[in-house]
Formats: sequence, C-alpha cells, structure tokens
Amino acid sequence: MAEIIDGKAISLAIKEECRDKVEKENLKRCLAVVLVGDDPASAVYVGNKKKACEFCGVKSVSHELPAATTEEELLNLVAELNMDDSINGILVQLPLPSHIDEDKVIRAISPDKDVDGFHPENVGKLSIGQPGFLSCTPAGIIQLLKRSNVDMDGKNCVIIGRSNIVGKPMALLMLRENATVTVCHSHTKDLKEICKRADILIVAIGKPKMIDASYVKDGAVVIDVGIHRQENGKLCGDVDFDTVEPVASMITPVPGGVGPMTIAMLMKNVVDGIANDKNMPYVAI
Repeated sequence: MAEIIDGKAISLAIKEECRDKVEKENLKRCLAVVLVGDDPASAVYVGNKKKACEFCGVKSVSHELPAATTEEELLNLVAELNMDDSINGILVQLPLPSHIDEDKVIRAISPDKDVDGFHPENVGKLSIGQPGFLSCTPAGIIQLLKRSNVDMDGKNCVIIGRSNIVGKPMALLMLRENATVTVCHSHTKDLKEICKRADILIVAIGKPKMIDASYVKDGAVVIDVGIHRQENGKLCGDVDFDTVEPVASMITPVPGGVGPMTIAMLMKNVVDGIANDKNMPYVAI
C-alpha cells in the first residue's frame, strides 16, 4: 500500500515557517487580492487566501468588483496597485469575466508583485534559471516531493498536461531538480506505455479518475493535481485513487494533497518576495 503524502500537514509547516519569518524579521507584507464578479468557487478561493494571510501575519487588502467592471477599470486598478509601495503582492483571481482579456491583465501586473508567478517575465526567468516568482501549484508539488524525501535526481518524471499554469512550469522545475522529464498531452501517442516508465507521475489532465493502475509502474510516486466534484458530491482527482494506491509507493489524495500547497506557496511568494528591494533575490525552493 502506498504512503499517503499529506499536503495539509506540509502546507501547514510552510505557512508556519512564513509566519515565523514575518515575526522574527518584523516583516511588513501586504497582499492585494482582486475579485471580479460573483463566481462562488472564486469567492471561496479568495476567502481561503485571506485566512492564510491572517495566519501568516500578512496584511490583505481586498478589491471585490462587480461582474460588469470594464477591462479598462480593472487595468487602472492594477496600475494603482503597482504604484503603491505598501503592496508587496498583487493577485487577480481567475477566471475573469469573458469580456476581460486575462492575458492582458496578467501582463499588466508588475513582475515584482506577481505572486501568482504568471507574468511572462517570471516565466522566462524560470526557463533560464534566474530567480523570480514561481507558479504556486508546481512549486508546491516540488515541496511535497522534497519534504516527503522523494529523490528527483536522475528519475524519470512524466507530466500529463501542458498548461501554462501547471504542466509547462512543472516540467521546468523538475528539470531544475535534475529529473529526466517527458510532457504528455492530448496528442501523445502510447500514453499508457510512456506513463508506465515513470518513477514520478504528475497528473494534471483535467479528467476525473482517468489514470488508473494500468498507467502506473509498480512503486511509482503519483501526484494528482486534478480536482472534480462527483455526482455523489464527493471530490476526486484525475487519478483513480482506489486502483492506483495499491500499486504506487507514494500518492497524493484528493482532497488534501496538492490543493493546500497552492495557497501555502502563495504565502511563501508574498513573504519572500520584496518588491522594493531590487538587491534581494527572491523565491528559491
């Protein structure tokens, strides 16, 4: 039976480290959170981020805007937050209403305050190995693996999914850990055979319970990034946990695996990233 990787415990440890650093160094940190519209899931995420800020001793400033907010109004707000020296991080909750260009908004956020790690400048820094803000979910997965004593050096890592938020940055981070990385996607041939060669299998495909035991090598470490609500109301991931857990050596559950790590790494970005001190490197994992 696989060892369960406890994302709740690891995320709590990271938030406690952030809180201790804020207290010990008397840091003044402030995260500006922008929510456009009344999407229930987004409201829950924003609420969880506010709670994490409070736990870590980070001030949060909330801007909750109506769904009818224009793109120009949102961009003007982002520009104001960029210029506000009291703000260390800016987070615009996605998805945005369809009339607003998400890419334009992401690009408008100062790279020095881009605690989501989505700005092209920070993505570029990751690709060439320079310090910068890291996308929170992939960075959280690296922490899950490191703090579970998973050796990534030289291991075969297969990532299913090539999104800008998870798949692509995940591949770059695993390369940084000296893994041998294969990225699979909807056009990949012989997906099952490729997955069965993985020492570390990271699944971010967006399809409930798609990956069963037939995709998994005996003893593999399996990281499930997906989250879906089933007809019975229970949550599940992209991995069929019940069939894979007996085969894997380690596995993340859903919920309680990757999910809590995203907010923990957001807090790490806010605490470690210093927008006003250009001489201080930020965010190393």
